[in-house]
Amino acid sequence: MSLFQKFERKFSRYAIRNLMYYIMILYAIGIVIQMIMPMLYWRFLSLNAGAILHGQIWRIITFIIYPPMGTMAPLGSSMGVMLSDLLFNGIALSLYYSLGTNLERTWGAFRFNVYFFMGIIGHVLAAVIGYLVFGQLMFLTTTYLNLSLFFAFAVTYPDLQFLLFMVIPVKAKVLAIFDGIFFAYGFIVGGAAERCAIVLSLANFLIFFLMTRNVSRYAPKEVKRRREFRNQTKIVPAGGVRHRCAVCGRTEKDGENLEFRYCSKCAGNYEYCQDHLYTHQHVSGN
Repeated sequence: MSLFQKFERKFSRYAIRNLMYYIMILYAIGIVIQMIMPMLYWRFLSLNAGAILHGQIWRIITFIIYPPMGTMAPLGSSMGVMLSDLLFNGIALSLYYSLGTNLERTWGAFRFNVYFFMGIIGHVLAAVIGYLVFGQLMFLTTTYLNLSLFFAFAVTYPDLQFLLFMVIPVKAKVLAIFDGIFFAYGFIVGGAAERCAIVLSLANFLIFFLMTRNVSRYAPKEVKRRREFRNQTKIVPAGGVRHRCAVCGRTEKDGENLEFRYCSKCAGNYEYCQDHLYTHQHVSGN
């Protein structure tokens, strides 16, 4: 059992269930603040490292109320502009709620909590280091945090399709590549503080998957074993199935969006659906 699994068993009861529900409430509060008092966020709630180091520690949490689509048109603006901003923020909130809840259902509440709060910590460290080391006051919002959430979703569900512009079907892994280009471009053209912010903002993605995913699955022996098993299952008898979860028994016929993976920690070729890939009891070879 890995160190992370031991940590999970000991502290999983403290995880916040349905975390994205509470994050959506914070985003909704942020939208209202943007509409009523646009400057309140930047003056008292944003991730201002200078203010944090002078005692305004609440900013460590309150910065995450910044809505995914950015600023909102304040009250008094034209009705068309306000409705447009509300529509796009509503779509963004629906998207990120769906991403987060699916990840929590697949990983479990504890792992999702760890991932999300690691992202918050990375943002705070980036702001503080940028201020103390590079002398730059950086106002990081939730942009990188939301992108790292999408990265995690794309790794977990690479072939799940989104409708771009409500029309064009695009797989999650393709959209993640474009997000990666966005990060890479920012890293290349940005200064030292911006590069630090990008790296630390993505640290939750890199560290989390190193902690929780079994890197031995990429060893030549494991790659060969999985390739041989896939070759054996290419021919499926009429009425048969190609994938079956070893826990719940679901197959690809039970849903078009079901994902199946093999567990390299189990002795033998055991396959699991996305709901049991990280939560099943490993099969011993003894």
